[in-house]
Formats: sequence, structure tokens, C-alpha cells
Amino acid sequence: MTEQELARKSVDYRRKILKYIVEAKAGHTGGSLSCVDILNVLYNHVLNVGPDNFKSPLRDRYIQSKGHTVEALYVVLADKGFFPEADLMTLCKYGSHYIGHPTRKVNGIEQNTGSLGHGLSLSVGTALAAKLDGLSYRVFTMLGDGELPEGSNWEGALLASHYKLDNLCAIIDNNGLQISGATTDVCNTDPIDRKFEAFGWEVRHVDGHDFGALKETFAALPFTVGKPSLVIAHTVKGRGISYMENQLKWHHGVPNPDQYTHALAELAEAEAVLR
Repeated sequence: MTEQELARKSVDYRRKILKYIVEAKAGHTGGSLSCVDILNVLYNHVLNVGPDNFKSPLRDRYIQSKGHTVEALYVVLADKGFFPEADLMTLCKYGSHYIGHPTRKVNGIEQNTGSLGHGLSLSVGTALAAKLDGLSYRVFTMLGDGELPEGSNWEGALLASHYKLDNLCAIIDNNGLQISGATTDVCNTDPIDRKFEAFGWEVRHVDGHDFGALKETFAALPFTVGKPSLVIAHTVKGRGISYMENQLKWHHGVPNPDQYTHALAELAEAEAVLR
């Protein structure tokens, strides 16, 4: 996909994220909007995975450690044909598999996640398995900056370096906000890059909403042979909806009818610019 095609796709993804969160009357809106451009590039440009090869041992793996923003992942997986999009009308409804965190009962989901800090360790094990089995698949995982204080992240980071897992790429959705405040106020993990470098990772920074920069960054993987790669994606919580951007209350807010109408109007304007 071209950068313009990816940009149009992201507008559509944002529209659908809001649609299904409003229908469900629940969801993590701000974080889904901050990470969806990254998911867009991964699934439409980078990953060797789709409905046709999801059972193949050679497929690339994606594990969403920040599982609470599953609405963005569901919308992308539906677009790729892993399941009918109409299924998302059951999001957070009684008896539905489409719950508020990833579950392997949904086609396209690699691992159950949502207990923060576990996705990186799961990804390390999956990448190590590829090395032990002599397989060429790659493993990608996305973490929220707010989950970095969890100790299991640093155990995983240490082991990834020790085993030279250059088939592993971790991405941090670095939007600066978590449920209870700014990440620098709740538990400051800066400088993230120097900490991971000290653990033996190769680190790159990228604008998490710049499609060209994202494509270029992922094309450079592995950044150094014999080292795991970390992408620090600088993003905006609530990206694409002006009144949600960088607003803590939209961590899991649901738009009311007037707010929803306003959001759709902004997305329509963004889409018109891209025609």
C-alpha cells in the first residue's frame, strides 16, 4: 500500500473503532486511536500473516501486550478477513468472544493478553522457539508505555538479549498517558531508549503516525544482527479526534451522541483531504 492508501485506511479504522465502542458502550478509545496507525502498517505492509496462513508454522506472529486497546486490533483483523466485521456488533456483549481484551477464541489472535507486562515475555518465548526450531518467522509485540514498570518486561528484555533474538521486534506505543495520569508522574521509566540499550537491545525512534517513517523503520529490521529490536513509536492518545487528543479522560471514555457526531465529521474532513 502507498502512504496515502494507508492514511485512508487509518481514517476508516478510526471510524470503525468509534462505531463499535459506541455500540458496546465500553472500550479503550484513546489508546486504540494512538496505536491503530502502527497496526495498519504492520498488517497491511509488514507481517507475513493472514487468514490463509494463520495455521502455518512459518507465519509471522503479532502479540498485543497492551491488550486493553483490543478494539483497534479487532477492526484491523476484521478488515484483513480473519472474521466477519459484523461479529464486532457483539463487542462486550454477553456470550460474545469479542471481549475487552484479546482472546484466542477470536481468529487471528495469537495469545490471550491484557494482564499488563506479559506480552513481551510471551513474545520472547515465541521468538526463542523459532530459533530452536530453525524457523524464519518473526515476532512483533506492542507494549504501552504505561505497562513498562511491570517487572516481567525487564525479565523478558534481559532474556531476549541473552538469546540474541534478532527475530523479535517490540514496539512501544509511547503516548505518554495511562489510566491514572501521565506516565512520567505515575512511574517514570524514562529514558526508555537508554534502559533497553543497557539490556542489549538496538533501539529506534519513530513518529507512530507517519506511515512513511513506520515503513522505513520496519524495513530496517533487524536493526543489528544478533540483537532484539525496539521501536519507540511517539504517538498521541486519541489521535484523529481533536477533543480526545492528549486527554486523560479518553483512556476508556465512550462518546455521547453529540461527541460521536462531531468525531465522524472530523474523520470525514480528514478523508476528504486524502482523496
